[in-house]
Amino acid sequence: MNPRPMPRESIALMEGYHSPQLEVEVRLNTNESPEPPPAEFRAAVADAADRVGWHRYPDRSAMRLRTRIGELHGVGPEQVFAANGSNEVLQTLLLTYGGAGRTAAVFEPTYALHSHLSRITGTSVVTGERGPAFALDIDETRRVIQSHKPEVTFLCSPNSPTGVVDDPADVGEVLGLVSGVGGLLCVDEAYGQFNPQSAMSLLGDEVPLVVTRTYSKTWAMAGARLGYLVGPEWLVGELEKVVLPYHLDAMTQIAGTVALDYVDAMQQRVQRLVAERERLVAELAKMPVEVWPSGANFVLIRPEEVSAEVVWQKLVDRSVLVRNCSSWPRLEGCLRVTVGTPRENDRFLEALREVLT
Repeated sequence: MNPRPMPRESIALMEGYHSPQLEVEVRLNTNESPEPPPAEFRAAVADAADRVGWHRYPDRSAMRLRTRIGELHGVGPEQVFAANGSNEVLQTLLLTYGGAGRTAAVFEPTYALHSHLSRITGTSVVTGERGPAFALDIDETRRVIQSHKPEVTFLCSPNSPTGVVDDPADVGEVLGLVSGVGGLLCVDEAYGQFNPQSAMSLLGDEVPLVVTRTYSKTWAMAGARLGYLVGPEWLVGELEKVVLPYHLDAMTQIAGTVALDYVDAMQQRVQRLVAERERLVAELAKMPVEVWPSGANFVLIRPEEVSAEVVWQKLVDRSVLVRNCSSWPRLEGCLRVTVGTPRENDRFLEALREVLT
């Protein structure tokens, strides 16, 4: 007899979500901001930490944080749900609207956590295919939604790991299809500030749509683990029934609130990264690699003459780490490189030229 209790069968068969970390000089594999937040932000957070009542629970409703986030997007706090990273936001959404006997729809290639979190919560996953250039295929999207009537449909724009931005008209059409089957559309905009288009304009109190954002990328706060969604008040109320009490600690709430005093600094950082992204794309276009246009803080490439595995390893040998996406759906031979500082990007470009020569 095995003395160990067994997990759910579905969990036992899963592989966890991992991002390999190695000791290198240039780390461009996890889409973090290459720049820290402003020194003034760090000082303000440290000052606020000195006034925390550590013997008391944090504000269970995170009302001040939610109010400030709502002001950023022109909505009230009752339309904002915040959690420990956008992944916890997505997990809570699936715990509320997914589960046994329910279905989530994804369109590959896309963010792996949409499927992974669905399965963790016992939600069945149906998969559609994106078009040849990884844009949404509306006919395929219609087929999946009308055939399976998913309770939750995920779009990611700018999409990870491709960087492709979904046409706003296509997103609107998908929202109509989802509404027609009584489902919910979640548009994941983790990289939303790198692109001027947003599904936020489609939100409404009777519209079955949520838009998720994260502090990890544009706010340079991956270490804080803070994300949120904006959606209808009634939906946020349902999520609050499911999430654990006091799930957002005092320091996370403070950091997220203080960050909103530095919107200009965030936007300037984004502008610098977008300029570097375009420089990377222009330099990559001169090399024997296929390059996809990106609306995010990373670029997807496929070496044409050398395998992705060989390129990845030779870059590591030169102390440069990128993400090998070859095992992901429809991304055989692809690598994803995060936009770093100008110096880091130069190191990457120099190393890649050596590897491909």
